[in-house]
Amino acid sequence: MSEKRKILILGASYGSLLGMKLVLAGHDVTLVCLPAEAELINFEGAQVRIPVKGREGLVELDSRKAPGRLRAAGPAEVNPVNFDLVGLAMQEPQYRSAGVRELLDRVARSRVPAMSIMNMPPLPYIARLPGVDVSTIRDCYADPTVWDSFDPATITLASPDPQAFRPPEERVNVLQVSLPTNFKVARFASDEATAMLRGLEADIDAIRFPTPEGEVELPVKLRVHDSVFVPLAKWAMLLTGNYRCVTAEGPRAIRDAVHSDLAQSAEVYEWVCKVCEALGAAREDLVPFEKYANAAKGLAKPSSAARALYAGAPAIERVDRLVQRLAAQKGMHHPVVDETVRLVDAKLAETRAAA
Repeated sequence: MSEKRKILILGASYGSLLGMKLVLAGHDVTLVCLPAEAELINFEGAQVRIPVKGREGLVELDSRKAPGRLRAAGPAEVNPVNFDLVGLAMQEPQYRSAGVRELLDRVARSRVPAMSIMNMPPLPYIARLPGVDVSTIRDCYADPTVWDSFDPATITLASPDPQAFRPPEERVNVLQVSLPTNFKVARFASDEATAMLRGLEADIDAIRFPTPEGEVELPVKLRVHDSVFVPLAKWAMLLTGNYRCVTAEGPRAIRDAVHSDLAQSAEVYEWVCKVCEALGAAREDLVPFEKYANAAKGLAKPSSAARALYAGAPAIERVDRLVQRLAAQKGMHHPVVDETVRLVDAKLAETRAAA
């Protein structure tokens, strides 16, 4: 194992997946979450259920049986300077809420390296992309001012490719993984912070989980890349699947968004890849459409963005609008993407009017 690390993760829902992998690798993790979540996690630990290749059913991981320690706390109870790394795992609009907003500002001012696993890349990460005018995308964020104290050199992004959800019939300390892919993270600007990421990558690779039939390797790894564009591979998936779950008739499954008109999906996916290339990505930084379309066959639920939208959320992560706006900087437009943005805008406007 590399040097034992103390890691702070903002957000216990999706964050508990990364947190579980880190405590299984022997590191100590603190999850920042709501009081009821924190009380339950501190009393009963966190459970993550994950499919493992070649095994029937799901393997249940329990943080109380891990070599590292997992605890949970409220935003006011933690000081970022006491940690080696901060993970950002909340939905982007949540960072403007009272308590979280102040904690995020303390994270920024501490200059402790921060790794986002949000779908919506933090504004200071976009500032790391060469030639992007970030002033034109500030309104894509629920509150862009929460990011203003960050030095872009201290923040990086991991593509949140693994799909996971909290089963509605279970308590809030249970997370179930539906697509066990890897977190693909871009290096930090600093060699020292990047070396820490590579150490965590190796520690997670080394995890072997005991079962009655012997030790097994667990999926969902951390993969560190030198290119700042690798995490942007998620954008084509989000705009082809997740945001196209939003329709005039109501939400649909990601699988249906992708496979009901496969030719149109391939066209949208390729267009978003071209936008990433126009920003500076190499084709090998991106994921082929066929690989995504195959994975999408197993995604039988609407995306979290669509579910939140139709449940009356006043704000959601707007990667759709962000990509549309960055594309416009390069003189690029696509009618299906424009229609998707219009549908999401209209639904949010309807919710706000009703409120």
